[in-house]
Amino acid sequence: MLRDLPDDDEWIRAQGQVIGARVLARRTQLRATQEAVYLAARVDRRTLQALEAGEGNPTYTTLAKLAYVLGLPLAELVA
Repeated sequence: MLRDLPDDDEWIRAQGQVIGARVLARRTQLRATQEAVYLAARVDRRTLQALEAGEGNPTYTTLAKLAYVLGLPLAELVA
């Protein structure tokens, strides 16, 4: 059965914060700087900063690149 979307976007912001926290935790675990990650993933610096802060709306491509560089399955990053 399909579910209706909530009337506000708070639930999607919460998901963004979870994904951002996972990126930050993995980057910290690898002892990598933001610069090393955004350069390796070929994404904009501001995109990575916003993502780690739980803001923004990254594309599938951006998430896939970051997952690859961080050595995570994409499904684990967004689960």
